[in-house]
Amino acid sequence: MDKNFKGLNALVCGSTSGIGKATALILAENGATITLLARNEEKLQSVKNELSTSKGQTHKHYQVDFTKPEDLKAVLEVATINHDYSILVNNTGGPNGGPIIEASIDDFKSAFEQHLICNQILVQAVFPSMKENGFGRIINVISTSVKQPIVGLGVSNTIRGAVANWSKTLANEIGQHGITVNNVLPGFTETQRLEQIINNKSKKLQKSTDEVSEQMKQSVPARRFGQAQEVADAIVYLASKSAGYINGVNIPIDGGRTSSL
Repeated sequence: MDKNFKGLNALVCGSTSGIGKATALILAENGATITLLARNEEKLQSVKNELSTSKGQTHKHYQVDFTKPEDLKAVLEVATINHDYSILVNNTGGPNGGPIIEASIDDFKSAFEQHLICNQILVQAVFPSMKENGFGRIINVISTSVKQPIVGLGVSNTIRGAVANWSKTLANEIGQHGITVNNVLPGFTETQRLEQIINNKSKKLQKSTDEVSEQMKQSVPARRFGQAQEVADAIVYLASKSAGYINGVNIPIDGGRTSSL
């Protein structure tokens, strides 16, 4: 595997914790220059200070809230001035849980904007330089619900499916330019998102969080939760030159939990 990213710029979203942060750290260790995007300025600065600069990189960060797509556009206008991006990692926290029948119209609109619309804005910002350079890697962090809907995550199941189909369409359209578009589908991964899901289930089922966690682990053939770095390793591979013939696919990183092929 060619893990030399020296001279390449990577834009990593949701990069102050979990999978986004782990991805940014590994890419930087292997020479990439990172631009971090997230909501919390203090956390952005903290993560930027953790990034390796062993290859002479000067990393950047921008504070932006994906509930405000117009603000994202404005940030990207600045970020892309004299700055070509070869790697884009689309990673955004999932919508709130709950049965789909109880979801409001605003729930769907908000999730659609934060995920699909913001992804579209990001891709349109980085595509021109990727096309000009004949190289690009776009990796979307979605969910195993793309293959198998998850009970109690009605809005998320819907929006994640939309993003997956958007991604496949995009892969078909721009693959001719040396740009790949792929989806990573994390299963139960130890992140703040999983902690929130466990706490919600604990309250609903009136069980302890330990009981809920164990029950969830038992549904995974590996009998454990995944680590953010394990998902990040897959993302980094897809971002590498070695993955140039992998395009338009969904890759579950879930310990075998998803029942479908």
